Amino acid sequence: MPTRIGAEPKPPWQRVPGPVRDHVAERLGAPVRRALRVWGGYAPSPTFRLFLADGRRVFFKAVEPASNAFMHRALKTEERAYRELGVWLQPWAPAFLGSIQAADWHVLLLEDVGPASFPPWTLATVRDVMAAYAGFHRASLGAALPDWLPRTVHEHFGQTWTRLEAQPGGIEAVANLAGLDRDTARSWLESSLPRLKATAERLAAAAPPHALLHMDTRSDNLRLQPGGRLRIFDWPFVCVGPPSFDVVAFAQSITCEGGPLPEVGMEAYCAHLALDEDEVDAGMAAIAGYFALQAPQPPLPGLPRVRAIQRCQLRSSLSWCARRLGLPSPDWLERLDD
Repeated sequence: MPTRIGAEPKPPWQRVPGPVRDHVAERLGAPVRRALRVWGGYAPSPTFRLFLADGRRVFFKAVEPASNAFMHRALKTEERAYRELGVWLQPWAPAFLGSIQAADWHVLLLEDVGPASFPPWTLATVRDVMAAYAGFHRASLGAALPDWLPRTVHEHFGQTWTRLEAQPGGIEAVANLAGLDRDTARSWLESSLPRLKATAERLAAAAPPHALLHMDTRSDNLRLQPGGRLRIFDWPFVCVGPPSFDVVAFAQSITCEGGPLPEVGMEAYCAHLALDEDEVDAGMAAIAGYFALQAPQPPLPGLPRVRAIQRCQLRSSLSWCARRLGLPSPDWLERLDD
């Protein structure tokens, strides 16, 4: 039996409206014999592995009337990515098998790339994944990518510490996450802020060539198939920017899931695609600033795990930042509750 991962409610197949199920069978050319809910991710999206009567397996991902506006926008962007970026997404993305809109549901049908590969993370899987991830970026590096893709996402992230400093009570809110060590945390943040802010702001100057970025790469959006083939899915944040920013965000998430330190993942990646060290510093500081902004925020309705995961990633990314920039060790981060 599959293990449920996550607290978000997901409807069973029987609750998918009949017209939607009928359209799925018609589009795929075979009836659905079995549908398994796919747990994971942070949103209550209806997701299933469909087992068809002819032996095929297909992945079903949808939004429904109860889904929030963000989820609806994200699925539209993801469908556009599958439809218009196929030449750049292959062979990493699953094959796009079509979409359905019926009974106020919007459904994407995709190649089923199999069950979760990780965690656990090992040195071998980190090296294999990072080698393939470098190949993904290298394939589009300097290419003439479609104009509709955003090109300033990394510039926006470069302002994370600047925004936190300008936010009333922003530094205090981050320090309060450390509980009894809040005074130590506040002192560390106040003394380190000028360096963190100046480093992150340099991300805006990341020079071309740029590449196609996934910008949400983490274990539940990846599969590692036999032969070291990396499959990447969930593309609502696809954009163009410096590859260093994409891989920095990914590397610290591996540590958060019990894998090796980010430095290990970065070394494996750079063995296949060299990165500008200043851009790595800037991206790392920007990502840490993003989690500093997000982690203290109130819980999101329907997304009960997001803030805990962001606190974990704040600990991972800011600890890395301190090591790389030579800042005092932020031991107060150990107080953060997952």
